[in-house]
Amino acid sequence: MQTTSVLERPREVRPVTDTVAEQTQNFSSLVAQHTVDLPGTEWLTRIPLTSPRENVRCLSLTHRFMKRAFDIACAITLLILTSPLLLMAAILVKLTSPGPVIYSQTRVGLNLRTKKKTDRREQAQSLAADHSDRRKPGRDRRELSNYGRPFTIYKFRTMRTDAERNGAQFAKQGDARITSIGRFFRRTRIDELPQLWNILKGDMSLIGPRPERPEFMMKLQEQIPNFIDRLGLKPGMTGIAQVVNGYDNELEGFRRKVSYDLLYLQNCSVWNDVKILFRTVRVVITGEGAL
Repeated sequence: MQTTSVLERPREVRPVTDTVAEQTQNFSSLVAQHTVDLPGTEWLTRIPLTSPRENVRCLSLTHRFMKRAFDIACAITLLILTSPLLLMAAILVKLTSPGPVIYSQTRVGLNLRTKKKTDRREQAQSLAADHSDRRKPGRDRRELSNYGRPFTIYKFRTMRTDAERNGAQFAKQGDARITSIGRFFRRTRIDELPQLWNILKGDMSLIGPRPERPEFMMKLQEQIPNFIDRLGLKPGMTGIAQVVNGYDNELEGFRRKVSYDLLYLQNCSVWNDVKILFRTVRVVITGEGAL
């Protein structure tokens, strides 16, 4: 079966919305469309809501405090428990391939920007449909920053140092750029452990939507309407999309991420975070969904 790469798929053009009321109604319809009867999520505790949550501001202050406290407690505990593993992993990376032990990369995180009556991204899509590209030097960089809060993510390096000599690209099954020890780290998610530092810094949460690279965000938003709406919570080290969907880098996989991440936003709770954490342990043991 032939799959379509995210970077090759033609984008979908949406009409420009005119009113805040219409945008709110559209978001309610979006949530209803993406969160009903999702396969593999029967275990998730559903929370009855009077209106859909759009972002973290829809959570109570008590809920936000409890989630942050849960993040800090888990991150400190995991750092202590895995410290021998962290040391061994660092040694193995250094011994098996030349280059730094820790790989840092810019990712796009929490997005709390409120849409105005006319969304500039949608305007740009409409202009593109009319073949009237009015880009100016430096504009792309500013637009990319509109997709969320940029931050630096940390991982154990699992690829060769020249992995992106031809530009940014997604990892794929059997990727030749991945080192021998890197493949094992990816299967067991050991490469993600340095992100516990991101959690302590407040860049990330233990549970939340997976952050994407800014180089890909514009393409993903153009090809998957409402892709940006999944970033209403802090990005997570793990989440529903990661334990159910895995690290699928094909277009349909990114579409499913929108559904799973919106489902988590609507049902975000400490109890569900505990459930997701235990399911992550199973994924680590079995290596499901790894690239």
